[in-house]
Amino acid sequence: MTDRDYYEILGVSRNATQDEIKSAYRKLALKYHPDRNKNDPQAEEKFKEATEAYEVLSDPEKRAIYDKYGKAGLQGAGFDEHGFGYKAYTDFSDIFSDFSSIFEEIFGGGFRYSSGDYSRRGADLRYNLEISLEDAAIGKEITVEIPRKETCDECKGTGAKPGSRPQMCSLCQGSGRVRTTQGFFSITSTCPQCKGSGKIIRDQCSKCKGEGLVTKHRKLNIKIPPGVENGSKIRIKGEGEAGPQGGPPGDLYVIVYIKKHPIFERQGDDLVIKVNIPITKAILGGEIEVPLIDGKKAKLKIPPGTQNNQIFRIRSKGMPIMGSSSKGDQLVIVNIQIPQNLSSRAKELIKELDKELELMGLKKETYAKP
Repeated sequence: MTDRDYYEILGVSRNATQDEIKSAYRKLALKYHPDRNKNDPQAEEKFKEATEAYEVLSDPEKRAIYDKYGKAGLQGAGFDEHGFGYKAYTDFSDIFSDFSSIFEEIFGGGFRYSSGDYSRRGADLRYNLEISLEDAAIGKEITVEIPRKETCDECKGTGAKPGSRPQMCSLCQGSGRVRTTQGFFSITSTCPQCKGSGKIIRDQCSKCKGEGLVTKHRKLNIKIPPGVENGSKIRIKGEGEAGPQGGPPGDLYVIVYIKKHPIFERQGDDLVIKVNIPITKAILGGEIEVPLIDGKKAKLKIPPGTQNNQIFRIRSKGMPIMGSSSKGDQLVIVNIQIPQNLSSRAKELIKELDKELELMGLKKETYAKP
């Protein structure tokens, strides 16, 4: 398609970020879009040229090969002479099919290519899922029920009464878009008669009322990976709503919210827990049992002379680190309990201890650095 330098085509430097590359392509796609340049074959070629450059530079692997070896390197890596893994774009329907996500972003979620080859995609769905910290730590498969629009089984998604079929819209001739000319300006917009579908339904399906879609409640199994973080977004491709007129389905996005735990606090991949110990154990030392997130317990040695708020680390007993077999740590913060109500005997013992500390020179006040 082109021998020009891809960076030159998009008008970006060789150090351009992915956001800069995407922004440059958006501007060119809007400028040379075929619906805006019906009678300009040069615009069509520039549109394809920009798409070719974006397809390579937006892919880190292809971009690295291109930067080092040029187009010859792309051919050697298994791509064709234009950097595509299976074909060069010769038809606009191919471009809109492969770049559906970015064109939806540029032109809006209901974008439809005027040739009629590009069907509208179904709506994405969001489901808020609340789980416990324990479930986030070990992972879990949870069954949820999702209400969504699915293809009508009565009319098979056409919206027309069984035995009949939709007719081509007479206003837009099936394209779904109409062009209005005002002086020197030409504006393309969604057809007001068919609402962009390109079809008119005379005899509607009684079940879906001509929509081609009906609402159903579908049970889905959601796999929660170990180590998932609060606010994580899990995308389940193709489990959104069905597309109108047989269009591809949208996606389901599960947003994970982790409930506050009564004793554990999460800090990144580490877990923090505060444990109360008696003052005697802090002075003399000893051993305590500490609960773990998996329900088990770990023994922790408290050395003599432990200070209040001292932190001890239990290695690899925190949250799983996603994408690896490693885990964070569990941090144990010691809170030394000072008794408030002492018996007579306890007071006598404390006074004896006080005298002993004075003899040892430990009773005198000292000042710590701020």
